[in-house]
Amino acid sequence: MSSSVFQRKDIPVVNIGKKGLDEAVLEEIKNVLKARGIVKVKLLKNFREAYGLSPEEAAVVLSQRLSAEIVGVRGFVIVLKKTIRGH
Repeated sequence: MSSSVFQRKDIPVVNIGKKGLDEAVLEEIKNVLKARGIVKVKLLKNFREAYGLSPEEAAVVLSQRLSAEIVGVRGFVIVLKKTIRGH
């Protein structure tokens, strides 16, 4: 995994806060993945305090619920990409 993916400014960012992984947030991430193929998900302090999930645990939950591949986790930022079907 290259650290440059975390530094790229052209990748859309979705923030997850106190509402957690509700359907609206999941739908927003799904739409970004469909349109762009890659998304950064930032776990805000409100989310971390309310749900107690580690970034790695949140990444696994997101990848399973969205059928996405985890590119990497650094700090409180998760990078996901669309899963390529047929491989």
